[in-house]
Amino acid sequence: MAKFTPLHDRILVRRVEEAATTRGGIIIPDSAKDKPQEGEVISVGKGRTNDEGKTFPLAVKEGDRVLFGKYSGTEIKIDGEDFLIMKEEEVLGILSGAAKKEAVGAKR
Repeated sequence: MAKFTPLHDRILVRRVEEAATTRGGIIIPDSAKDKPQEGEVISVGKGRTNDEGKTFPLAVKEGDRVLFGKYSGTEIKIDGEDFLIMKEEEVLGILSGAAKKEAVGAKR
């Protein structure tokens, strides 16, 4: 992937796809699924700058799993891969331990 660094208080996010099968084994077609509202932060800008020129770093960092609103961000394509670019304020929260849960589920 080409190196992409967002400007100011923007972040680059890759959506995390949800499972296409329910616990009962029912396969959900793509047309019936909502786009995931969870993603992994790929790259972050330097931060927000105030009127005096002081820069405040972002609370999110590369590798964080985040939740965002349904209509947040702008969809972009880099090297054929889909991403979202959004302002940090559009992030609803950071998921801690999300990767650990997936690893536990994979061991079963």
